[in-house]
Amino acid sequence: MPKLLAKVEGKGNGIKTVIVNMVEIAKALNRPPMYPTKYFGCVLGAQVNCDLKNERYIVNGAHDAAKLQDLLDGFIQKYVLCAGCENPETVLGANQKKGIITTSCKACGYSGTLNGQEKLATYILKYPPNMKQTVTGASVQPGKKSKRKSKEEKKHQNGDANHADRHSPQGESDELENGDCDDDDDDWCEDTNPDAVAKRMEELSAGAKGLMLNDDLEKSQEKRLEIFFDYAKKKKDEADGVFDVAAQKDIVGEAERLDIRDKAVVVLCELLFDDKMVQQIKTHRLLFLRFTAQNTKAQKYLLRGFELTVKFHRNQLMPKVPHILKAFYDNDILDEKVILDWGTKISKKSVGKEVAEEIHEKAAPFLKWLKEAEEEESSDDEEEDIEVVYDDRVRGTTIQQIKEEPVVVKQAPASKPVVDDIDIDAI
Repeated sequence: MPKLLAKVEGKGNGIKTVIVNMVEIAKALNRPPMYPTKYFGCVLGAQVNCDLKNERYIVNGAHDAAKLQDLLDGFIQKYVLCAGCENPETVLGANQKKGIITTSCKACGYSGTLNGQEKLATYILKYPPNMKQTVTGASVQPGKKSKRKSKEEKKHQNGDANHADRHSPQGESDELENGDCDDDDDDWCEDTNPDAVAKRMEELSAGAKGLMLNDDLEKSQEKRLEIFFDYAKKKKDEADGVFDVAAQKDIVGEAERLDIRDKAVVVLCELLFDDKMVQQIKTHRLLFLRFTAQNTKAQKYLLRGFELTVKFHRNQLMPKVPHILKAFYDNDILDEKVILDWGTKISKKSVGKEVAEEIHEKAAPFLKWLKEAEEEESSDDEEEDIEVVYDDRVRGTTIQQIKEEPVVVKQAPASKPVVDDIDIDAI
């Protein structure tokens, strides 16, 4: 399963978190992508939404990718892993009539039910998993159904009682007692046989190894990069220069197969960019995001690809260096920290000392602007972090009453009493 990638968009009341690769995650888990998305909403107490056309799964509010990854682990524990052997090779079913969610394990033959009292369980019962859609990683949009479904697909989506009962402990016991074990049930009965279980586990392990190993991995890195270039070029020709979502996934998958995911962006720069690089960055934004999102290493290789492209189209692109970097920054393909780190050191490995120095010289105004913006932002953050501590103890000035001193009268020996001069200000 790929690592969860999340991107916060919007401001104020409209802020939301887009799970960039939810479809890939759901495909790895063999669950509809709306299930884990809805689980996030239930746990976080937030509304969720999906844009099926662009494969955007959204949770309202700002949420950290690490936090969502932890929540995803909770979803996997409850709705994916087998309760018997903790293997993820499980199949989910739903019986709407009885209100139960069933789970069966392909590895050990375990069958059981899940807790139907949780909010997500209610959603699953309302929108049961469709076998075809679960495997492909697609999602059923609530309220919309295809008109071309076969009878069996409709039964499965609507929670056909017979299908669900075969996956529940009660349904299994009823069929065995009545001797109702037809051809479809023979495979189910074999799951509990120790020899069949051992054989199945061995087959699953071999299949998993087959997914990981291929002859191309034995070739040199340069040769693998050439293979990737040819593959991406073929996809580009087929797509007439603009990749759809399926083509983007295929290109990422090929890079992973060849174990060159980080360096693949250098090849893509050579293939997709020319002297119109500023406009092309926006055109291929989604493809590059699949490689660079939360991947600092891939971003550093992308900067190397940027330098090579500028060198190849030196006359046209050298004056546009700050605009190119700003395009990468504005489209969230490169993080400001990565750009600033790149600006602190001139590397002559890729394009030579002369070209590298000229690129950094041209980039200086943008780097200065970016650094000042970062310092201003950090200054604002420091002001916001000032904590005012209030002391509930009364520290007011006490009012004191001053008693007037009696006036002292001195007696003259042979005349009237004489009163001393009194200082009014002193009183």
